Amino acid sequence: MIDATPLSPAAAEAAVATFAELGLPAPVVTALAAKGITVPSPIQSMAIGDALAGRNVLGRAQTGSGKTLAFGLPMLARLAELGDTPAAKRPRALVLVPTRELAFQVVDSLQTYAAPLRLSVRPAVGGTPFGRQADQLRRGVDVLVATPGRLGDHLRQGTCLLDDVCITALDEADQMADMGFLPEVREILGLTAPDGQRMLFSATLDREVQSLVRRFLPDHVQHSTGDSKAAVESMEHYILNVGRGQKDIVLSEIAARQGGRTIMFARTKLGCEGITDRLRAVGIHAESLHGGKAQNQRTRVLDRFKNGRTPVLVATDVAARGIHVDGIDLVVHVDPPADHKDYMHRAGRTARAGAAGTVVAIALPNQRRIIGRLTGQAGVKVTEVNVSPGSAELGAITGAQKPSGEPVREAPRRERPAGAPRREGGYRGQGGPRREGGPRRDGGFRREGAPRREGAPRREAAPRRDTGSTSGGGFRSRASHAAD
Repeated sequence: MIDATPLSPAAAEAAVATFAELGLPAPVVTALAAKGITVPSPIQSMAIGDALAGRNVLGRAQTGSGKTLAFGLPMLARLAELGDTPAAKRPRALVLVPTRELAFQVVDSLQTYAAPLRLSVRPAVGGTPFGRQADQLRRGVDVLVATPGRLGDHLRQGTCLLDDVCITALDEADQMADMGFLPEVREILGLTAPDGQRMLFSATLDREVQSLVRRFLPDHVQHSTGDSKAAVESMEHYILNVGRGQKDIVLSEIAARQGGRTIMFARTKLGCEGITDRLRAVGIHAESLHGGKAQNQRTRVLDRFKNGRTPVLVATDVAARGIHVDGIDLVVHVDPPADHKDYMHRAGRTARAGAAGTVVAIALPNQRRIIGRLTGQAGVKVTEVNVSPGSAELGAITGAQKPSGEPVREAPRRERPAGAPRREGGYRGQGGPRREGGPRRDGGFRREGAPRREGAPRREAAPRRDTGSTSGGGFRSRASHAAD
């Protein structure tokens, strides 16, 4: 391994001024400029050159640092240089991500730069039609962006083969480990060419991630932009101590602030729905996002949040694991996170790419000690403040103001929750894939050859993993142990 010396952001910009100097092809540089991206981020400055040279790359950088383009642009450039076309069912490059939302965002990001190179980028995730993905794979895919669970389905069904994959990237590897995906990831990597290029990007490099590096990234170059546990300089952290009976009023005043996007985190699906209903009842345009919603509904909720139609999003930790939205300047921990890693994943939704952001944790008297311990373990400098409804301190920190009190009546169209019974009583038959994470009627792994079912509701005990228990065909079955 070559451990490259970390550069400060200023040093990185001074070392490489443009993407053209990094060696990216002209159509990609033009597409970047059209989106207003002219200066590489530090991790991009460090990693793109080695990735273009075909080296194995291990990158560590905080969320919002531009990791997707750091591996995605060299991947596209190398595929274009090879000049081949993808064979049926055999993608030429693979990007593994932990969540569906992240997969869609990676696809959206890379398609902009793949189009000028006449390359295709397609997703393979749960919650979306299996047959449509199989058809796309059959027609040929240059870059497949997949969650381990759904990719396992395609491997077992024979609708995807990995023997033509020459470049593999793992995005958010630490989240893969936290969500229990590494056994599936090891099996998938074992099916790709051992002499192919591999890139792994992560916010942290803990023991499980290091075991993956030792096995699958020989002779790699490592780049790091600094200590991922350190607080982002432009991010301010607060513990807001509130009295019993005041929490809902304080939340409504925070949500009624003017300007910017706010994301609030709750521990459970029911908690999300309850908070959202109470906010809408006092005039806040808020929507919820959690694993109990159908995938198309989740996509629309997220789109409305991105375009500003919905200024307040109430989410479970599935959002912390998958949402990359610019312009979120306030993160609110309504419920304490499970651990310090979840605290940082939630907090990482703001202060992205150097922008300013504020993170507040609402603490009832019995929660103050645990929140203080979590922020200490996360390595952030936190300010503790006693607040109450209408207090000057609350307004100064969050921009809180009194809500209108007029209920929001135009509720978004409700859809059948994932896994809910179909009114028409239609029989799915044996052709459809299993709903992701759904309960198995026989109480264990599904029978040999039985299809998977997508989208059944799951316990909100942990961030959703796009599970992929499989049996037979050389892709081993694994118990589902995380859900959303």
